[in-house]
Amino acid sequence: MAGAFVGALIALGLNVAFSWTDDAAGGSGTGPGGGKLSPAAEEAFKSPAGSCLNWKQKDAADVHIVPCGEPHLFEVTSVEDIGGQYPKGAPTPDIPTWERIAQEHCTGNAKNYLGKPLDPYGKFTVNILRPTAAQWTAGDRQLRCGLQWTGPGGSLQKLTGSAKDQQQSLVWEPGTCLALTGKTFGDPTDCAREHSYEIIAKLDLKTKFPDSYPSQDDQKTWLDTECTKAAADYTGGADLGEKKLILTWDTRETESWDAGSTLVNCKVAAKLEDGSGLAAVTGSVKGGPQGDAPPDASSASPTPTSGG
Repeated sequence: MAGAFVGALIALGLNVAFSWTDDAAGGSGTGPGGGKLSPAAEEAFKSPAGSCLNWKQKDAADVHIVPCGEPHLFEVTSVEDIGGQYPKGAPTPDIPTWERIAQEHCTGNAKNYLGKPLDPYGKFTVNILRPTAAQWTAGDRQLRCGLQWTGPGGSLQKLTGSAKDQQQSLVWEPGTCLALTGKTFGDPTDCAREHSYEIIAKLDLKTKFPDSYPSQDDQKTWLDTECTKAAADYTGGADLGEKKLILTWDTRETESWDAGSTLVNCKVAAKLEDGSGLAAVTGSVKGGPQGDAPPDASSASPTPTSGG
């Protein structure tokens, strides 16, 4: 729970710092560098709950509404007014205060919006679309609370479809490789580059445990068998031990299960020789159907460095 909360604050810090309201030009502008917001951005800043927003990662002034069925970076869950706490003339809150405001005003409303608990270990984190500098000066105190997906390396990940209609399970599609950051994992990267995990399967615990939450031991027992099968299918029967790779998987906590998160990933990685973390792997382990020759070890082999 604590880890998930810290993750949410990191996400907030990144996105509040990467501001919609850059005051570098003296605080009079409404967009980065003091430029005016486009009509589409103005509309986004007035969007109702249920709206999905997208923008270019390097240009927050480009924020605009898109259909939720299209890839997007933010889904509005509620509109909040903080004018009672911050009347006209009040100074703009600093980043730690914005983080607190988001937690106080948005977390509970996210549960109401989803119709189920917010998975503390899931892919969604809470954030806010706050007024621009010009809007704040004019007395606008409306916030757009919303959900987003921040990767383990801090980059925003695209969502497709409304958050109401999808699981919150923090899973990746098979074939995804996650970057190596120090001795741990980061955001998705090309499998041809050095990476930590390669995702080889996505499984649903509900297929084995349809009625109630399975214990961690029961999950591990089932996943040991199912992920081993998945690894054979994915790699074409490759010997992971020969490649100095390990097979591992996710498990789910009761809080995630109660929020409807039942999907897990099977994945492969390499450990550092001293056991202190993950080693770099280069190339995919993906092979053909059972019976095909597995890829050469040189195409998917761990590099004995920390990757730092």
